[in-house]
Amino acid sequence: MAQILIVDDSPTEIHVARSVLEKLGHIIEIAENGEDGISRAKEFKPDLILMDVVMPGMNGFQATRKISKDPELAEIPIIIVTSKDQETDRVWGLRQGAKAYITKPVAEDELVEKVNSVLGA
Repeated sequence: MAQILIVDDSPTEIHVARSVLEKLGHIIEIAENGEDGISRAKEFKPDLILMDVVMPGMNGFQATRKISKDPELAEIPIIIVTSKDQETDRVWGLRQGAKAYITKPVAEDELVEKVNSVLGA
């Protein structure tokens, strides 16, 4: 069981990911934008962050970079979960510090596999 922070501005995407992960016994926290994601990460100290890219204000690439460079947060793995499906986006996301990259719509088995892989489960 892990504590997972979902950073996404879509209630539908949050609901889908939360349902899948809570079934597995994970504890879920939510942030609706990049800035809130960073502050929730500092407060919550999750074991994993699922980060959307396209959000108002600070986007997920920027938030991932800030988290990855913050000594207090750098050890938290991030999986980018986004509709941006170009190879250049995937490469850029991984360069910002993400450990994995999933495109939406997310298949339940892919989400579970990536989460387990990043958490070492």
